[in-house]
Amino acid sequence: MTAGAEEHEPLISSSVDIQRVTYNNSPQDGSTPSGSPRTSGGEVTLAIPQSRNYGAIGGTEKVTYTWADVNAFATESRSRNRKFWKFWRSSSDRMFQQRKQLLRNVNGAAYPGELLAIMGSSGAGKTTLLNTLTFRTPSGVVSSGTRALNGQPATPEALTALSAYVQQQDLFIGTLTVREHLIFQALVRMDRHIPYAQRMRRVQEVIQELALSKCQNTVIGIPGRLKGISGGEMKRLSFASEVLTDPPLMFCDEPTSGLDSFMAQNVIQVLSGLAKKGKTVVCTIHQPSSELYAMFDKLLIMADGRVAFLGSPDQASEFFEELGAACPANYNPADHYIQLLAGVPGREDTTKHTIDTVCTAFAKSEMGCKIASEAENALFLERKISGGWVEAPWARVAALRARRSPYKAGWCAQFRAVLWRSWLSVTKEPMLIKVRFLQTIMVAILIGVIYFGQHLDQDGVMNINGAIFMFLTNMTFQNIFAVINVFCSELPIFIREHHSGMYRADVYFLSKTLAEAPVFATIPLVFTTIAYYMIGLNPAPARFFIASGLAALVTNVATSFGYLISCASSSVSMAASVGPPVIIPFMLFGGFFLNTGSVPPYLSWISYLSWFRYGNEALLVNQWVGIDSIDCTRENYTCPASGQVVLQTLSFSEKDFTMDIVNMVLLFIGFRFLAYLALLLRTRRGK
Repeated sequence: MTAGAEEHEPLISSSVDIQRVTYNNSPQDGSTPSGSPRTSGGEVTLAIPQSRNYGAIGGTEKVTYTWADVNAFATESRSRNRKFWKFWRSSSDRMFQQRKQLLRNVNGAAYPGELLAIMGSSGAGKTTLLNTLTFRTPSGVVSSGTRALNGQPATPEALTALSAYVQQQDLFIGTLTVREHLIFQALVRMDRHIPYAQRMRRVQEVIQELALSKCQNTVIGIPGRLKGISGGEMKRLSFASEVLTDPPLMFCDEPTSGLDSFMAQNVIQVLSGLAKKGKTVVCTIHQPSSELYAMFDKLLIMADGRVAFLGSPDQASEFFEELGAACPANYNPADHYIQLLAGVPGREDTTKHTIDTVCTAFAKSEMGCKIASEAENALFLERKISGGWVEAPWARVAALRARRSPYKAGWCAQFRAVLWRSWLSVTKEPMLIKVRFLQTIMVAILIGVIYFGQHLDQDGVMNINGAIFMFLTNMTFQNIFAVINVFCSELPIFIREHHSGMYRADVYFLSKTLAEAPVFATIPLVFTTIAYYMIGLNPAPARFFIASGLAALVTNVATSFGYLISCASSSVSMAASVGPPVIIPFMLFGGFFLNTGSVPPYLSWISYLSWFRYGNEALLVNQWVGIDSIDCTRENYTCPASGQVVLQTLSFSEKDFTMDIVNMVLLFIGFRFLAYLALLLRTRRGK
């Protein structure tokens, strides 16, 4: 490591078996470039772990990644004629594409044991190049070019199997500890043939290697709500999640964003340590400090989508000095190079001339010619493959991945792991559970006090019917708003993990719903136990248990509808805004505000989808069937003679009791199924 890195205690302390490999800094003709890695002497000895296959394919130990003639265009389709009566014309007449070139004939290479930093000013093409190299170009961007692994043209399947990608944004379940998060990652990322004990050993190794031992039992944290680990520890945890499978190739998108200088230096130390263990590490970085700059083995400086330089920091100093743009003494070289090639408003022509001069000079230099020759070899091999002269090197990999499931773990293993994590996230928020039960107890006592001790007379009939409908309203709104944020709040995490091949969408949906099922089975029982006899409802024990079961069924139907809103909404605020307007029509057709027999035919379909109607009818049948007489304490008032008359007045029937239960079960299943389809649709849109 360099002098800037030696001032701090090394963050990489490997506990695995190692082998010694010596690199020579003198120029050579092999695949390893000259001057890598840099030391003050002629040789450097690195500690490289022996190969262990934790999920990468083929047992590949080291990977040289090269790319040639990489171009990228941002396309924007626009209509030639916006008049609506021209719609019948063919699309080729109506549409044309505006193309802006983002990358221009980019060549480059990343070698084992090296940390390659892609630098450049804003808009230089750093992120576009990284997305192109990882086959992750977003919609609206078209890329082309050759990418090769160890000189063999790469495919997206082969690159995915051999590499790890650490994205800029860190996404975690904040209630888990660092160790729990890594255990979950090990359960779903590693190949299914690896035993559990070996997975746990690998987790411990990674914790020690990435200096996470002190915070391994600390919760990750939720910004603004739950204090957890620091930003640097969170970034190292992102690295730990990716290196569990020991991939030989790593990509990192701006790993130091949002970190202070000390934390940024720790993160780059981690990347440098991983590179020294034989991995090929490629990262983008925006304006690094001089300390970080000294840790990079290779620099790829981008300017206006072109390669301005690719080589070691020492070679960069010599290159720009030959061009008459030497870095001043006591000045950060990274700042100097970026400012030299950055666009200045009002001086576009001068900047363009500078960029052309630097890029052309590098292309004609010895380093540029060497990279171009390696790129030409990859292009030549790709032409031979396309011409059918040789077999595609990664064809077997693609065929193997096409035949087998894209998920490393089996369905049952995925289900156990995701259910375990979901259960931990529920139980690790005891305050939220306490608030829910406290809310349930307080509302039950309030309703019980308001409707306390009702008698079977004409006033009691109206009050009891109102109390039963309050049962439904409370069970609906309380539980819908308890789950309305469950899926949309975790949607970015789910989409990233699902697209990484960690688990299926049905596994995630089933696990999340099952983890919260005990809570939603207990809450209605607590509510009914408190309020039922306080109000003075039908005292028969059988009627009490039936009412408790119906309340639990209504709760789960409402929860299913809440899941549907959550899966269909893109954010928590959107779900909270959509929920009440959608619920109110179902409540209006519940038989309390509007008599079921007077619903207009053209709106009757809403009443068939209303769990308020089925729940209200079932609870009222449970209450009034068997009540043969009702006291009439006042004259000149309409007074139902029996419970049967009460049901007839509301257009309810005892014969529909079984169908009410069946219909609520069907709504429960239907809403859950629609919620799963909405979640599945979101995964397709997120690709």
